[in-house]
Amino acid sequence: MALDDILPPPVRVLNAEGRSRVVLLCEHASRFIPGRYHGLGLGGADLERHIAWDIGAADVAQELSVLIDAPLVMAGYSRLLIDLNRPLSSATSIPVISENTEIPGNRGLTGDERKARAQAYFEPFHAAVSALLDARQRLGHVDAVVGIHSFTPVFKGIARPWHAGILFRKSAAFGEHLVDGLRKGPGLIAANEPYRIEDDSDYTVPVHGEQRGLHAVLVEIRQDLIAGTEGARDWARRLAAVLAMSF
Repeated sequence: MALDDILPPPVRVLNAEGRSRVVLLCEHASRFIPGRYHGLGLGGADLERHIAWDIGAADVAQELSVLIDAPLVMAGYSRLLIDLNRPLSSATSIPVISENTEIPGNRGLTGDERKARAQAYFEPFHAAVSALLDARQRLGHVDAVVGIHSFTPVFKGIARPWHAGILFRKSAAFGEHLVDGLRKGPGLIAANEPYRIEDDSDYTVPVHGEQRGLHAVLVEIRQDLIAGTEGARDWARRLAAVLAMSF
C-alpha cells in the first residue's frame, strides 16, 4: 500500500455522548494534505504555518472536550484544500492567496476539482456536525456551538495585541459572558477581534448556530500562547471554567 493511500478520515467526532450542553468544533485542526496534491506547490515551512491550519487549536479543543465532557468535531485536512468555515460560494473557500502567500495548487481549478474537494472534505465534516446537532436537539441536550480557532500574533506586518477574542453576532449575551469571564484572568481579551462574523466569510456560526436557534461563538486564541502543550492546557482550563458557568 502506498503511503498516499493511508489517509486520515475527513472528520473525527470525539466524545459524541458527552454530557455538556456545548458542542465543540475545530474546523482548522489539521494541516494534512495528501501527497497527490504535492503540497499545493508550497514548501514544508509554509505548510507548518498558520495558513495551513490553526496552530494549537486542536490541542485546546481536545483538552476542553475532556474537561467539560463535550462532543468535539475535528477536521482531518488542511484548510488550504478547502476551508470548512467558509461557504462554498466564498472567494476564500479554496484560497489562491493566504495572508501574503500565493497557493499555486489552488489556481485555475476546474469546477470538477472544486466539487471533488467539497465532496471529499467539506460535506463529510458538516454532515457529521449536522447529524450530531440533530440528535442532541431532538433530546434537548444542546444549547451552544463553540468553534475553537487560533490567530497569528502579527498579520501582514500589523501586531495584534489581544491574547484571545470571542466572535459572535446574534449570541451577544453568551459572547459577552465569555469575554467577561476570560477577562478575570491575564491578558487582553476582546469581543469580535481580530475578526467579525459575516455570512460570506463564516459558516459555523450562521449555519450550525444561528439557523438552529443555538448560541454560537468562535473562540480565537493567539497561536503563540497555545503552540506548546502547557499553553494549550492552560487555555483549555480557562475556557472550561467560563463555560462551566454558562449552562
